[in-house]
Amino acid sequence: MTAPFSPSFASRPAAPEPLDTLGLRMFWPRRQDWLALAFYAVGFAVLHRLAAYWGGSGFYSLWFPAAGLRLALLWRLGPRLTPSIALVEIAVDVTLTPAVLEGMPWTVAIWGIARPVLAYGATVAAIGWLAERRGAALLTAPMPLGLALVLAPLAAALSAVPQALTSPELTGVSSPREVIVSLAAFAVGDLLGTLFIAPPLLWIADAVSGRARWRWPLPSLLAAVETAGVLGLGIGLARLLDQAGLGMQPAPVLVAVAWIGLRFGRAAAWGALLVVVLRVLPDTAGAMDTPERLQRHLALATIVVTGYLAGSFADAQATARAMLERRDRLLFQAERLKTLRAMSVAVIHEVSQPLSTLAIEARHLHQLTAGRGDEIADGAALIDRKAEHLATLIRRLRRFGGHAEGAPQPLALTALVDMVATLAQAEAREAGVALIISPVDPTLQVMAQEVELAQAVMNLVRNAVQAAQGDAAPDPVTLDVTADETQAVIHVVNHASARPVARDGMGIGTHVARAIVEAHGGTLTRMHGPDGMVHAALSLPLIEIR
Repeated sequence: MTAPFSPSFASRPAAPEPLDTLGLRMFWPRRQDWLALAFYAVGFAVLHRLAAYWGGSGFYSLWFPAAGLRLALLWRLGPRLTPSIALVEIAVDVTLTPAVLEGMPWTVAIWGIARPVLAYGATVAAIGWLAERRGAALLTAPMPLGLALVLAPLAAALSAVPQALTSPELTGVSSPREVIVSLAAFAVGDLLGTLFIAPPLLWIADAVSGRARWRWPLPSLLAAVETAGVLGLGIGLARLLDQAGLGMQPAPVLVAVAWIGLRFGRAAAWGALLVVVLRVLPDTAGAMDTPERLQRHLALATIVVTGYLAGSFADAQATARAMLERRDRLLFQAERLKTLRAMSVAVIHEVSQPLSTLAIEARHLHQLTAGRGDEIADGAALIDRKAEHLATLIRRLRRFGGHAEGAPQPLALTALVDMVATLAQAEAREAGVALIISPVDPTLQVMAQEVELAQAVMNLVRNAVQAAQGDAAPDPVTLDVTADETQAVIHVVNHASARPVARDGMGIGTHVARAIVEAHGGTLTRMHGPDGMVHAALSLPLIEIR
């Protein structure tokens, strides 16, 4: 399953399938959708029966939990399933309530069943489209879901207005007042259903599927006390006003849940609203005058909408602040990397000229001693090879250093590891530490600046070699790469010696590596095991090979 427009758990919609020649494949359920539709048919039938306890003569149900199940399915699988969901609801209604086709043309009855589903699907599609527009200020996660929960029931109620006004003999209402009351009851029932059924269903689905690392937050003691106190005060004031003969006044409870939502987010707001709903709904089930029930549910719907949107707005503000903080960190890291890059280019420039001279002289010395077959000839040949290798490396560094700053290129991890191996093998041999490098899948690519990322990996390898160097027989340092569908992880593992060798550097290699990795959109973690093993993991997002 996917969560197409639920940015708090998954930020983007699944791409629609290309249309076939008839333009119908986009709306045809996929193989994994059929099971969800079967469960939906059963759940819709049960919840539709349950809603009868809050219905009345001439009115829609004033508590319609099936609407929440409908919206959760549309939000989870996408509005492309709107026609399939409409067909399921038509089949369930006609099977369980055959009288729905009596007294009016069957086409009108079928349209009356399908119309709310189409309104829900259109609302979810519109909000999903708007959420993709970067300029939509009110559509920061998780506001899109909150807006869908509120706007879909209103859109379904408004879609019934034309038929109610033009064909009163079919709808059973004849006066404008009855039309307004009936549509208000329709909207209230759906609002209460969407706001209290859809959120927990989506949270459970995300937790079960593992698509989001969402979990119930554990509030602090002060937060729990404040929430309970504010909610208790609001409910107590409402009861006092009712006992004073002023009737049921929603204002105190509305202010309380709005306060809780703005202070602690939508999870806390939903919990507070659950308490209010469980207090009101049982009293309004079964035998009760429809006007009184409608009045109470209108007040309840006002409280619910305000509280849930307040909580969603608070969570959206928190998400926006986190995004701004991350952007500021990336800008700061970019400035640091810009300085490091300038320094590295300057160093490469200074080293390249004398190294070129050294390579020329080494080649000349090799030519002079060729054929002697003694240690001098072997040493000259070794010097020539190493000088040429270093000259080639400097040319590569100068080539990559010439890229425009801030313009990363697709980089194969095999090339990155080869570059690091070239630099690190000599240092590891000099330190007496074996460096084991595993083969890398040649298809793995990341978007990176090669020199900077190689510097980050090199810093980790150098730290690992120095940490292992103090042992009489140091364990080897291993470098390997693993990957899943979206991430590649470069692992550097070593055994930390109890007598580490003193370092000549400033001790900032890990900090520089972390800054480079985070600027590339990755993460760097280091874990120390009880057996003395140190595991550094550098994680980077993969790019697709098309």
